Amino acid sequence: MKKIAFLMLGITLGCTAQEKAAPKLVAENDAFYNYLDENAEIEVLAEGFTWSEGPVWIKEGGYLLFSDVPKNTIFKWKEGEGISEFLKPSGYTGVLPYSREPGSNGLTINNNGELVACEHGDRRITRMPLVGGGKFTLADTWQGKRFNSPNDVVQASNGTYYFTDPPYGLPKQQDSEIREIDAFGVYKIGTDGSVEMVISNLNRPNGVALSPDEKTLYVAQSDFNAPYIMAYNIQDDGSVDEGKVFFDAKTVLKPDLRGLPDGLKVAKDGTIFSTGPGGVLVITSEGKYLGRIETGQPTANCAWGDDGSVLYMTANNTLMRVQTKTVGDGF
Repeated sequence: MKKIAFLMLGITLGCTAQEKAAPKLVAENDAFYNYLDENAEIEVLAEGFTWSEGPVWIKEGGYLLFSDVPKNTIFKWKEGEGISEFLKPSGYTGVLPYSREPGSNGLTINNNGELVACEHGDRRITRMPLVGGGKFTLADTWQGKRFNSPNDVVQASNGTYYFTDPPYGLPKQQDSEIREIDAFGVYKIGTDGSVEMVISNLNRPNGVALSPDEKTLYVAQSDFNAPYIMAYNIQDDGSVDEGKVFFDAKTVLKPDLRGLPDGLKVAKDGTIFSTGPGGVLVITSEGKYLGRIETGQPTANCAWGDDGSVLYMTANNTLMRVQTKTVGDGF
C-alpha cells in the first residue's frame, strides 16, 4: 500500500490551522472521570486530511480505517507505521467532479468480518472482504429510487443493517437535480436483502448506533435547529417506534464550540460517546451529559479500538485518540 506524506492544509472544511485550540477534557459532572482519567492525553496521530470520517477498528490486523470523504479515499493508520492509502476510489467510481463529498463516509465491520461502507457518490451501501477484495452492493435503491448519499451504518447481531441517508454527498445537497427520494430517511436492510424506510421525519439524520442490548436505535441529527440524538425502540420485526429526543445538544451549544451531533458509539455499559459541540460528548444511558473530550475543531465521528478502551476520533483534518476507563460495546 502506498505511504502518504501529509502536509498541514491551510484551509479545511471546518477551520484553519491557526484556529485550532489545544485538545482538553472538560468535565461538567464528577462522574465524567469514571470514564476518562483527568490526566488522559488526547493524542494527535495524523493531520492533513480534508474531512476525516467513519473510523473503524480492524481487530484481526490491529489497525484503523477511516474515510476522507472529499478525497474519495479510505486511509489506514497502524501503530509504528502511520498513515497509508487503503482504498481509492472509496465511494465514487464515476467521472469527477461530482460533489464536494464524493467518497465513502461511515464504515463498519459486519458479522462476517467484511468492510461495510456508506458510499456518497455511488449512493449505496457496500460490503467488501478485507482479503480477496471485490465489492458487493448491499442496497442502492428504495422502491426503485436511488438513495441520496448514505452516511452511517450499523449492523445488529441478527444481521439487520440500519443506515442514514441525508443529502450531504449530493451535488447541491438537498437542492440536487438528481435527488430521487423526498425524505432524508433512516433505512433497514433485512437479512433477506429487503430495504425499508423505518424513519422518515428527520431533517438531517447522520450517525447511527445500537444500545448494547440492541433494543434501542440511536440516530444523531446534524440539524442546527434540531441538534438531537434520537432514541427509538426496536420492534420484533426490526421496525422502530416514533422515538423520542434522547439528548438535545442545544443545551451545550456555545459560539466557541463548533460541531453538531454526528457520529456516535456506545460503551458496554450503555454510555454514549457522541460527536457534538466542542468534540466528543459523554452522555449516560439515561441521557445525562457528563462532559466532553474537546478536540478544538469540528469532530465527525469516533470508534473504539485496540483492546476496546481506546477512543479514536476523526476531527476535521485530524485523527486523534484518547485512552478511556471504559470499553466499547462489541469488544
